Amino acid sequence: MSKLPKVLFIVGQTASGKTALAIALAKQFNGAIINADSRQVYKKMNILTAKPLRDPNNTRSEYLVEGIKHYLIDICDPGKTFTLADFKKQAQEAIKEILEHGQLPIIVGGTGLYIWSLVDNLDIPAIAPNKKLRDSLEEKSLADLVKLLKNNDPQTAEKIDLKNKRRVLRALEVSLSSGESFAKQATKSDFIYDSLQIGLRWHRAEIFKRIEHRIDEQIKNGALEETKKLLKDYPINLPSLTSIGYKQIGAFLKGECSLEEAVAQFKRDTRHYAKRQETWFKRDDRIQWIEKNDTEMAVKLVKVFLKK
Repeated sequence: MSKLPKVLFIVGQTASGKTALAIALAKQFNGAIINADSRQVYKKMNILTAKPLRDPNNTRSEYLVEGIKHYLIDICDPGKTFTLADFKKQAQEAIKEILEHGQLPIIVGGTGLYIWSLVDNLDIPAIAPNKKLRDSLEEKSLADLVKLLKNNDPQTAEKIDLKNKRRVLRALEVSLSSGESFAKQATKSDFIYDSLQIGLRWHRAEIFKRIEHRIDEQIKNGALEETKKLLKDYPINLPSLTSIGYKQIGAFLKGECSLEEAVAQFKRDTRHYAKRQETWFKRDDRIQWIEKNDTEMAVKLVKVFLKK
């Protein structure tokens, strides 16, 4: 029986230090990184997605950070939809390429479904986006969408993040178009990777402090200007721009609130998102947790993983 290829996953909450750890491990173990953040795939969205800074002298097409190649960053225009199925397909292609180069694939991100799709080889429902249906659903509030999902597909409503409008919309789109539960269609096939998941664990007060500091830095470093440029070219209700940060700053730019209120809401919603991420990842008892950014412990775990 052939051995499954080894793939490393670095997971955890927003602002937990995943990127820094992944780069350190990539340097030590000849790795290349695949982004598993659902917002960093978009071009022109850099500051508020906390995208790792590209090496300034990198003139080639690949995305290099500290000399380490990153896949699935800056691959999609903000005006287009990037689905879970798109991620899985392109991530698997990247994993294949990295392995062919004799390197270790390192998947990094906090989007739980992206991680799950690869670790458990999730079968993604093959339902194409339905623009007419989606447009009608977009007009509804999140509360109405959640109520509709609970009525039409209660099984899925128990499993997905009901505060994520994009996820609720997609689940409704699939279930209403197919007449079947979204959750029932999202089945698992045989494992195709030997996976090690390393999670970064912080005390809640510490991660909240890191989140608030990062947001303050993002505001200082041009988050308003970035959002303003995007809103000149794209409507604010696009899936790409409904993410935390752009939504709140967009409200300020439209005169719906003060900058102070927008930043406060940005911080509050990011804290809530971090708590949801914590809940998601805690459900997977296969994750090997390390305290904060304990690179030494992570190196030990990877060495054991690669030897077995």
